[in-house]
Amino acid sequence: MLYGLIGEKLSHSFSKEIHGRLADYDYTLKEIEPKKLETFFTERDFCGLNVTVPYKTEVIKFLDEIDTAAAQIGAVNTVINRGGKLYGYNTDAEGLTALIKKNGIEISGKKVLILGSGGTSRTALYVANSMGAKSVIQVSRAEKEGFITYGEALSSQNDADVIINTTPCGMFPSSGDTPIDLTFFSRLNAVVDVIYNPLKTRLVIGAQMRGIKAVGGLYMLVAQAAAASKLFTGENADRDSTERVYNEILSEKRNIVLIGMPTCGKTTVGKILSKQLGMDFYDTDELITVKTGHTPAEIIKEQGEKRFRETESEVIARLSNKNHCVIATGGGAVTVKENILSLKANGKLFFLDRPVSLLESAPDRPLSSNREALEKLYERRIAIYKSAADKVVKNDADIHSAVDIIREDLMP
Repeated sequence: MLYGLIGEKLSHSFSKEIHGRLADYDYTLKEIEPKKLETFFTERDFCGLNVTVPYKTEVIKFLDEIDTAAAQIGAVNTVINRGGKLYGYNTDAEGLTALIKKNGIEISGKKVLILGSGGTSRTALYVANSMGAKSVIQVSRAEKEGFITYGEALSSQNDADVIINTTPCGMFPSSGDTPIDLTFFSRLNAVVDVIYNPLKTRLVIGAQMRGIKAVGGLYMLVAQAAAASKLFTGENADRDSTERVYNEILSEKRNIVLIGMPTCGKTTVGKILSKQLGMDFYDTDELITVKTGHTPAEIIKEQGEKRFRETESEVIARLSNKNHCVIATGGGAVTVKENILSLKANGKLFFLDRPVSLLESAPDRPLSSNREALEKLYERRIAIYKSAADKVVKNDADIHSAVDIIREDLMP
């Protein structure tokens, strides 16, 4: 093993893809059981490592020397083997700082709440203090010295300005989880979540839906990897490289999700985008038909809309875990909040806004079988579409105009 990442579970990791773009070396993902960690470091059969949960503090006892910043933080995420001696560094701090600065999040003079008590929590504490936070409070599920409980955070620290989540709560495959209820925090103006898979956790999505600036951890992951790559090779990875790799990974992981009324053009636009961008295409109505053996119209007529929505949500929940695909949703998909949350995790939602005068009713559509029903459906849903969308795309001209608008919007 020359270079790579060690951790207990790594199925969620993007690190191999990122390092493959940063420099020319073999990079391996190696899962290690806790009982085998000491043996691995005793053998020292590697040149350079990144370290992830749950070993960022545990590895320190196996190292010969630790960088000053890593020692202050009390956590190591990068280890270099120089002539048989092991040196520990913390590039997470550089990555988290870069993430906060890139997104214009103000830490100086602010009250910061850090969720979690592991190695990344220590990194966040170091970064918040170094960026001039007025006060920093750490939150843990277990009672321990120097930390408050989540109950105390909600009752006595709900005037926090910034929340930084360093827990794995909300990480794939448990993407529906969230570590804390944001409705308690009336002064909150920013949320930072170090989780990068999914691209947006429920915590980030929930904050954004409240108008709060919120970011996931993908840029942090790339920036810390660039810093680690410099330690591996001795060659500096400049900011342009970090931006390039971040945009490439984002493009490869992000879904394009099309929402809007029946006959607004979702399937047509979606198939064109899929072909032009080399992305898989999925139509949720078609997937429902394959799953059940019945069309959406048949399910609604025979079992009712409620049962159809339940089936639709099951399909969307599984589909939302995919990456780099175009998803055309059914007309009523975003009337269910859970579907919006699922689709936003890895997707950007585009509302194809086609004037009601250009939409078509059809006898085989139970909810828009005639013109009057169609117009009433449009009136009920238009506000929902606009609220759910990350981007509204007018689709009242040539179909390729809508395609071009979406493609342009996705460019870095």
